[in-house]
Amino acid sequence: MPELMIDVIVSLDGWTAADGWPGLWGMGGPDYFAWLGEQEEHTVLMGATTYRLMSGMADEEPEAIAALGEMSKVVFSSTLTAPLEWANSTLVWTDAVEAVRALKEEGPLPLRTLGSLKLGRSLLAAGLVDRLRVVVFPVINGATGRDRLFDGYPDVRLELLESRTFDGRLQLLDYVPTVLDHPPLG
Repeated sequence: MPELMIDVIVSLDGWTAADGWPGLWGMGGPDYFAWLGEQEEHTVLMGATTYRLMSGMADEEPEAIAALGEMSKVVFSSTLTAPLEWANSTLVWTDAVEAVRALKEEGPLPLRTLGSLKLGRSLLAAGLVDRLRVVVFPVINGATGRDRLFDGYPDVRLELLESRTFDGRLQLLDYVPTVLDHPPLG
């Protein structure tokens, strides 16, 4: 059965985006970009907001995300209409949890979310997520941050699989999540 990973980037204080800051907080570097290029083939899962953002980047900066354009993408939305213009994109209007459950049972490739915080939350709460991978950028967005990563998440225990530093500043934390029904007893 293919593995499902929530794959996110975040500031040290938990924001996934910040007003006025460039993408990746202006801190992407050669080690990080090389690592991104080494990732195994997978199907990308995203919501409408992320699709609009990334497909817009594909139009404006095609070299920056060319590899993503070639990948299979499944977009969950009730506001977009088919056919989607970005190559290799499939629109799903049905319940995301049920659709991803079916993809995990039928699909040959691993699955990964891209951005799409609401989608990631619902998939984790449904017990479908096999790994949670976070890259922490060394910035604090107290005044400009938006979209807190873990707001609305259930309680989750994390088992660390891997940690790594990119470009002497970015921290990768790769976990196996276990959703908890209640906090653990003493």
